Amino acid sequence: MKAIVVGAGVIGSSIAYRIAEAGAEVTLIDANRVGAGTSATSYAWVNACEKINPRAYYTLNMAGVRTHRRVAEEEFKGSNWLHRPGVIQWQSAGAEAEGFGDAEGDKVDVLRSWGYPAERIDAKQLAELEPDVDPATFEQEGAIYYPEDGWLDAPVYAGTMVRTAIARHGLKLLLGHKVTALLVRNGAACGVVLQNGETIEADVVVNSGGRWANEVVGAPDFELPLAPTVGLIAYTTSSDTSLRHGMRTPLVNCRPDGAGRLLLRANDIDKTVPADSDPVPANPAAQKLLERTIKLMPALKGVAVEAVRIAIRPIPADGLSAIGPHPALKNYYVTVTHSGVTMGAFIGEAVTAELVHGRQVPELAEFRPARFFGPAV
Repeated sequence: MKAIVVGAGVIGSSIAYRIAEAGAEVTLIDANRVGAGTSATSYAWVNACEKINPRAYYTLNMAGVRTHRRVAEEEFKGSNWLHRPGVIQWQSAGAEAEGFGDAEGDKVDVLRSWGYPAERIDAKQLAELEPDVDPATFEQEGAIYYPEDGWLDAPVYAGTMVRTAIARHGLKLLLGHKVTALLVRNGAACGVVLQNGETIEADVVVNSGGRWANEVVGAPDFELPLAPTVGLIAYTTSSDTSLRHGMRTPLVNCRPDGAGRLLLRANDIDKTVPADSDPVPANPAAQKLLERTIKLMPALKGVAVEAVRIAIRPIPADGLSAIGPHPALKNYYVTVTHSGVTMGAFIGEAVTAELVHGRQVPELAEFRPARFFGPAV
């Protein structure tokens, strides 16, 4: 099999690695660097606890969590991209848990009944876990500690997958080449067209272009309905903070990002950021994130914003993942999801199972792109 994978982020790099490992002749194409797109602008929490409604979405994300852990801790022993110190979460009184929706029962009870490690914590336990947090900002009711959760250094992961696939399995990597259209013959994808007019042929094309997925296809009939959102992340200067865990609070979501730097973001602030906002430290949204972070942890007073990144997150129109064959075109496979960091490693294995080995993956059954096109397609 000759395969083309478009997009060298967490998902595309995983697919390229696994398909090449399975014996296919694979070309991975990206207009930028490996892991330089949305994968580099993510809070990158590897979790299933925020994706519990519907239950099938939890199951899919949990498969992603388990696969990441296995790959990092068993297959690539000594890897440096998966960090699992735990994540602490609380929300304003009366607020609905993100991802919890109308699931019945207490979130901790539901998660624990499904086997997900989750613990209620009080102010004393928070002080033991994160002494720099101002207890006046803490909402004890509904506070949760996920002791086995953590985050992914997504570009590091993607780079390792690509380098390993090149060295072991003959992966061909084309960077700085933008795909502008699918090459179509007799109702089937048979390759891609590059911006410079060059064509590359293959037996199957996998679109892992994320927010740019529709720009790859070159024809409206092959596009997916997307509802992308803007996301802004700020990075602080190095500090002597004692912060060790990931934090999900009403003020700010923050976590360590190496060398004493912190990564900051907030859902409500994202909603105020224009897509063309300037990604500079003086950006008002970035400064507001910093202000909130200092309120959460007053010991950080004097720390500054060092860098800002802005991304357009790839989200299918109904908010759920779209992974599978496109119903309007044979030999064309699509992978678009807002949970790419969590599910990337699993998607790599699942796509390989379906395209190379002909096995249907049950976790993907409710998340096929065909649901957007109706029975007539």
